[in-house]
Amino acid sequence: MHTNPSACAQQRRVRTHARNSNAYAFFNLLTGPELFDQVESLLPPHRERRFPPTETLSMFLAQALSPDRSCQKAVDEAAVKRLVAGLTPCSTHTGAYCRARKRLPGEMVHTLARHTGRWVAARAPESWRWRGRRVRLVDGTTVTMPDTPANQAVYPQPRSQKPGLGFPLCRMVGIVCLGSGVVLNAATGRYRGKGGDEQSLLRSILDTLERADVLVGDAYYATYFLLCTLRERGIDAVFEQHGARQRTTDFRCGQRLGPRDHLIVLEKPAIKPDWMSKADYARAPESVTVRELRTGGKTLVTTLLCPKQTPKSALKSLYQSRWHVELDLRNIKTTLGMEKLSCQTPAMAIKEIWVYLLAYNLIRLLMAQAALLAERLPRQLSFKHTVQIWIVWAEHRTGTEHNDRLYGLFVLIAQQRVGQRPGRIEPRAIKRRPKPYPLLTQTRALARAHVRKHGHPEKLK
Repeated sequence: MHTNPSACAQQRRVRTHARNSNAYAFFNLLTGPELFDQVESLLPPHRERRFPPTETLSMFLAQALSPDRSCQKAVDEAAVKRLVAGLTPCSTHTGAYCRARKRLPGEMVHTLARHTGRWVAARAPESWRWRGRRVRLVDGTTVTMPDTPANQAVYPQPRSQKPGLGFPLCRMVGIVCLGSGVVLNAATGRYRGKGGDEQSLLRSILDTLERADVLVGDAYYATYFLLCTLRERGIDAVFEQHGARQRTTDFRCGQRLGPRDHLIVLEKPAIKPDWMSKADYARAPESVTVRELRTGGKTLVTTLLCPKQTPKSALKSLYQSRWHVELDLRNIKTTLGMEKLSCQTPAMAIKEIWVYLLAYNLIRLLMAQAALLAERLPRQLSFKHTVQIWIVWAEHRTGTEHNDRLYGLFVLIAQQRVGQRPGRIEPRAIKRRPKPYPLLTQTRALARAHVRKHGHPEKLK
């Protein structure tokens, strides 16, 4: 099967390790009773239809993993499968499937995505941890929605754009497991307005974190009240120092721990934030001791105070690993295609986001299984390669695969490793020019009326 001696050796190692360990339990989540029972418990009362909830969710997930994400393709595939199986052909119109997606309970999709993430993260081996501790990464991003009145009412576009020219924006903040790469939880909100900032969204999902976790984030999260909240919960934090305070950081103050490394006492802000109640503000401690250090060209603030237990070099490598959450968001938005949603209503758009997160976690589950069997780290494997392998596998599997075939699937997933490129810098620019069409600077209805009256510009004819 493999002419390459190293590939053959790798396959033998995967088979030997699989037979002598419990690692194969990862893949069982996809086909075993645990996920099935979880799905069954979340199913609403329903009558037999052409597209029951389980099949609808399966087709929705296939859309998220497919380059062609149209509902028409999903329905066409279902019709062809029925025809090949000798069943009565069904209509290729998308109306029934779209109504089935609308009936699919959003809470069911949310729960499955979170359950899958927690399941994988809880079974991550000790070698995937940082100095024996679980590390969680946090970051925020935005996704665009179709420009419909319903979406604009709930998720308005930025003020800098004229009405009718922009797209509704939804902000999302996610908590990701550093070791396995799965999304543990996420919160969504408006791009602008009260309660839509990254701090507010993170506070709504803080219960996802457990005592003794380490939370790593960028400069948006280095605030007094978040540091106090995490300390009260027994969670350590490593953030980049906020830009405004970074400019005034003086390492000559406080208790010196080493070169550009000290302990300082932060005082409670005199002005209560708008989002905070008076009772919560009164209960907040009057001060908190944190550690500031300069390393890797950045100023970090952390609640890991002891330089002997956590040296500066360890904090530098830990914060460098924060970049993985940026790559994870890129995988979800670009590789899977969540950057531009297609659903026309806010409720369906949020459901679509969670379907993408569930699809992402299922791919990460496969990567975790392959990494464990190949004795590698999940972060060393290629996400896009795994998606491509799984799409082909799903098209050709029969449902009665022998264990050797499953081992072969994990061998294929583990073959492609991502390169180690620390400190990589790329320009945020594109080389290939877009088509030479002018920007749409008025609503599409007005633009159509103008073309009907005056015709297309000469250079575009």
